[in-house]
Formats: sequence, structure tokens, C-alpha cells
Amino acid sequence: MEDDIRQCLAAREYRAAFELLVDRFQNKVFRLALSMVHNETWAQDLTQDIFMRIWKGLPGYHGGASLSTWMYTISRNACLTELKKQAARPTVSLADPEVEEALDSTPGLQTTDRAAGAEMDVQTMLDRLPAKYRQVLTLFYLEQKSYEQVAAMLGIPLGTVKTFIYRAKKELLKMSGRSEHVYA
Repeated sequence: MEDDIRQCLAAREYRAAFELLVDRFQNKVFRLALSMVHNETWAQDLTQDIFMRIWKGLPGYHGGASLSTWMYTISRNACLTELKKQAARPTVSLADPEVEEALDSTPGLQTTDRAAGAEMDVQTMLDRLPAKYRQVLTLFYLEQKSYEQVAAMLGIPLGTVKTFIYRAKKELLKMSGRSEHVYA
């Protein structure tokens, strides 16, 4: 899947390589950013910033890791940097009575579509998981990476990946009120 991109890079055809990267990885980078920052608009902005970093870094890519791993590392680092910046800024609590009143009166936030409600419930449950579990689940299930790929991307041992997936499933089952028995 990456051979044509690697050929473009070897020929120093950075624009062609970048266009292929954006086409193939834009949604994956966005989903990763969204899973880390929990805000769609912010994730879209971060995705653009991440691809600017990738564009600038293409000439320095020498193939030591797969392109997807290299891009994932850039994406994760960009998100972590942005989260650190955000932590230093003051925030508004959703529990604030004025904010609650504004949210309750916003028509766009009220839905009768059951599928949309279920999707929001799943996303809400994922958002409540610790970041380490959420990242592993996102990569393994949403990005369909193997255990080994997830371990390489996160820089953690293979056994830890499996443990995190198991524990994340257990937490999700607790949140949903279902049985505690988790199947791998």
C-alpha cells in the first residue's frame, strides 16, 4: 500500500507523495486526533496542522519506520503538544448553570434519531475511558491495526496492548451495565 508513496519519495516527488498520503490517511489522522482531543472542530484543525508537519518532514523521511507509523508518531505528538497547551488555558465547565441552560435550549443538540443517540452513547463511553485504553481501541478496532502495529505505534510491549484492550472492553461493559465477562 505504501510502495507507490515510497517510490515518489525516492524520486523526490514530494508533492505526488504528499497527495497520496493525504488521500489515504486523512480520515485516519482525523479519527486519531478526535480520539485524543474529543472535539471535532479542534480535531479538524489539528489534522491540517499535522499534515503541514508531514509535508515539511517528507524530505527527512528515510524509511526507518513504516509511513503509517511515522505519520502516527507525528500525529500523536502534535495532539499531545496541543493538549498540553490547552491544559494551561482556562476552560468553562459544562456543569455551569448558564452553560447547561444554553445547551438545553439549543435545538441542534436535541435528537429523536435513535441511531444518532446510540452513536453518541458509544462515543461518550469511549471518551470516558483513560486515554491509553482509548488510543489502543481506536488503533486496533477503528484503524484495524494488528496488535504488533499498535505496540510499535505506541511504543509499548505487545502484552500491554492486549491487556489494555481487555481492560478497555471490561470498562465499556461496566459502563453499559452488561456482564463483566470479556471475550478477547
